[in-house]
Amino acid sequence: MKFGKVEFCHFLQILALFLCLSGMNQAEITRSRSKPYFQSGRTRTKRSWVWNQFFVLEEYMGTDPLYVGKLHSDVDKGDGSIKYILSGEGASSIFIIDENTGDIHATKRLDREEQAYYTLRAQALDRLTNRPVEPESEFVIKIQDINDNEPKFLDGPYTAGVPEMSPVGTSVVQVTATDADDPTYGNSARVVYSILQGQPYFSVEPKTGVIKTALPNMDREAKDQYLLVIQAKDMVGQNGGLSGTTSVTVTLTDVNDNPPRFPRRSYQYNVPESLPVASVVARIKAADADVGPNAEMEYKIVDGDGLGVFKVSVDKDTQEGIITIQKELDFEAKTSYTLRIEAANMHVDPRFLSLGPFSDMTTVKIIVEDVDEPPVFTSRLYSMVVSEAAKVGTIIGTVAAHDPDASNSPVRYSIDRNTDLERYFNIDANSGVITTAKSLDRETNAVHNITVLAMESQNPAQIGRGYVAITILDINDNAPEFAMEYETTVCENAQPGQVIQKISAIDKDDPPNGHQFYFSLTAEAANNHNFTLQDNKDNTATVLTKRNGFRRQEQSVFYLPIFIVDSGSPSLSSTNTLTIRVCDCDADGIAQTCNAEAYILPAGLSTGALIAILACVLTLLVLVLLIVTMRRRKKEPLIFDEERDIRENIVRYDDEGGGEEDTEAFDMAALRNLNIMRDTKTRRDVTPEIQFLSRPTFKSIPDNVIFREFIWERLKEADVDPCAPPYDSLQTYAFEGNGSVAESLSSLDSISSNSDQNYDYLSDWGPRFKRLADMYGTGPECLYS
Repeated sequence: MKFGKVEFCHFLQILALFLCLSGMNQAEITRSRSKPYFQSGRTRTKRSWVWNQFFVLEEYMGTDPLYVGKLHSDVDKGDGSIKYILSGEGASSIFIIDENTGDIHATKRLDREEQAYYTLRAQALDRLTNRPVEPESEFVIKIQDINDNEPKFLDGPYTAGVPEMSPVGTSVVQVTATDADDPTYGNSARVVYSILQGQPYFSVEPKTGVIKTALPNMDREAKDQYLLVIQAKDMVGQNGGLSGTTSVTVTLTDVNDNPPRFPRRSYQYNVPESLPVASVVARIKAADADVGPNAEMEYKIVDGDGLGVFKVSVDKDTQEGIITIQKELDFEAKTSYTLRIEAANMHVDPRFLSLGPFSDMTTVKIIVEDVDEPPVFTSRLYSMVVSEAAKVGTIIGTVAAHDPDASNSPVRYSIDRNTDLERYFNIDANSGVITTAKSLDRETNAVHNITVLAMESQNPAQIGRGYVAITILDINDNAPEFAMEYETTVCENAQPGQVIQKISAIDKDDPPNGHQFYFSLTAEAANNHNFTLQDNKDNTATVLTKRNGFRRQEQSVFYLPIFIVDSGSPSLSSTNTLTIRVCDCDADGIAQTCNAEAYILPAGLSTGALIAILACVLTLLVLVLLIVTMRRRKKEPLIFDEERDIRENIVRYDDEGGGEEDTEAFDMAALRNLNIMRDTKTRRDVTPEIQFLSRPTFKSIPDNVIFREFIWERLKEADVDPCAPPYDSLQTYAFEGNGSVAESLSSLDSISSNSDQNYDYLSDWGPRFKRLADMYGTGPECLYS
C-alpha cells in the first residue's frame, strides 16, 4: 500500500499524538526540596513545586483541543481550594488551563514556521482569598516540527552561460533551495539535489547544487541553448520527502573555433570603365559560423595585377569585404584585372589552432567594359595671353581634344556662351583655334575664363569640357587724372607761398614698372599771379599761393588747370581743373564761410526751400478740404420719415407717381386701421402744389365693411401660410368689391345702348374731340348712321 504526500503527513501527526499521550511529551509538576523559597515578612520555607519544559506537535488537525501538559502543586490537596492561572504569549487565545486540575490544552493549530516556542507564566492561587500560594513561575512550550514544507528555490528560475567546447566538469551555476522546516530536528530540512531534465549534457552535485558540464566538445553552432530542470528533495532524498523544482537555462557562449571560409574559390565582376574613383566594385564575404568578436575579419589584397588600382576594406557591420576603385579605369589601356584576396580572423584562440588556419583565400577577376566616353582635352586648363590692342580675328591659342574610344571619332569644338556672354572670342570648330571676335579692354576685364566644348561627330551627346584662361595684356591707352574730386579752399588772409592743396593722380593702366606722373600748369595758367604748382617727384604735386589779399567780393572762385603726363610709351596726358574757393577763415586757418552771397542773404533757409515747404502745406490743405466735402455729400432719402423699411410702411399721396415701379415707402397703419389715413408726406422727388406747414392730421374716411373684411381674410391666410416670409410684407390683391354704382364706360356698350344722352357738344370742343363727336354724335355725318 502506497501513501501519498498528504496521507503520509497525517500518519506522522497521528503517530506523534500517540507518543505525546503516552507520556513522552507530558510534563507534570513534581516535588523538589533542593531550592529554598523566601517570602518577605515570613519564616523561611522551601519551594514546593517546579516545572518541566512542554512540547507540542505542530499542525494538529484534530477537532478536540490538543493536550499539552499538566501543572500541579503539592499544596493542592484535591479539595478544590487551589486554582491555576496562565499568562504570557498565547495565554487564553491559544493555550488554556483547567483552573481546577492544571491541565493545559492548545485550542488552535500551531505552525512552527510561524513561531517556534511560546513563553508563559503559571501561578497557583487560593480560591477563597485569591492570593498566590506559590510564586509565579515561567515555562516554555516548544512547537515540535513535522515535515510540512517542501524545499523552494527562492532565486529561480536561473539563467547561466558556459563557453562552448568546455571540458567535462566545468562549473556552470549553483542553485540553492531552502526548507522552512527545523534543520535541528530530524531530516525535514536536509535537502539533496538531482537533475530531472538536461542529461546527459549536464549534471548537478547532490549536496551543493552546483551544475557542471557532463559532455565534452559541446558545439554552440550545433545547439546553443539547453533547458535544465533541477529537483531539491528533503528527508535526504528518501521516499516520503517533499520536493521542489526549478528551471535553469544554460546558453553556450561562443569561442573562435571556426575559421573563415569563402563560399567560392573565385569571383568575377564586370564594371564600366566610366565608374568614378571610390566607387564600389563588389562585395565579398567569407563565412564564419562564430559570432561577435570571434567573427570579425580583415581583408587584404595579397597578389594580382590590380594592387594599385583597387583596394579592399571591411564593413564593420556585415563583415563583408568591399572592393573599391582607387584609379580611373581605361578599357583601351587594360581590359581586366585579377586580385588574390585573403580573409583572416582578427581574434584567434590558440586553443583551437589545431582546427586549421584561421584564414582563407579567393580569386576575384574584374572585367572592364568599354563605354562611349566623351572627348578628352590634352590639358585640363589652358592659359593664354593676348594684348588688349589685338585686332578682331587675332589668333590667341589652340586647344586639342581626342576621342579616347577605339573608334577615335572626329571632334568638333565650340565655346560655351554662358562663359562668354559678350562673345569676345571665337573658335574654329575643326582645328580648335581661338581668335578674338571683339575689341578687348583690360580695364574692363583683365582675365576671361571660358569653357570650350568638344563634341564627338558620330555621337553629339558625348561632350568633353576644357577650360581656358585668357589674360589681357595692358597697353597705355588711358590718360592720368585726379585721384579724387578735390575741395580746395584758400583763406582771405593767406600768405604768399602757403600750401593750400596736395594732389595726386591715378591711371587705369597697369604698366609693368608702375606709374610715374609729371605735374605742371598749362601754358595759359603758367603766368598767373595767384597760384603756382610744385611737382614733388613722387606722383604728387603741391599747390601754393603766390600772393595775399584774396577777397570774396572781388572773386570767390579760381579755376587752376593742371597738366598731368604719365610715363607710358607712348605717354598720355590730360588737363584737370582744380577749383579753388576763397573763404573766410578763423585764426587757425579753418574755413568758415566760402560764399560771396553770405554778406547779402540772412542766415536761414534758402528761397527754394521756403517755396517747397509752402507748396507742401498748400497741397495738404487742398486734400483736407476735398475729404471734408466728400463726407458731407451723402445721398439723403426721398421721404423725411425715419421709417425707411418698405416691409413695414405704406405711404399714400395724391399725385400721379411713377406707376407700379414707384414703391418709395408705405405706412402699414393704413392697412391696420382702415378708418384712419395720414396726410401726404412731403417727397423730395415730387414738388407738391401746396405745402402745409402744420403737423400731419388724421382724417376720417367712410367705413367700407366689404374691403375691411376682404383684407382681414387675406391677412389671416398670410398668417397661417407656411410659405409666407417671416417678416411683414406687402400683399397686393385685385379686388373691386361686389358691385359699382357707376355704369360701364365701355365705348362698345355705349354705342349699342339706347341711351338718350346727347354728345353733340363734343363738336364744340375743337378738332381734338372731332373723332369722339363723329362716333357718338347724332348728326348725318355719323360714322355708323
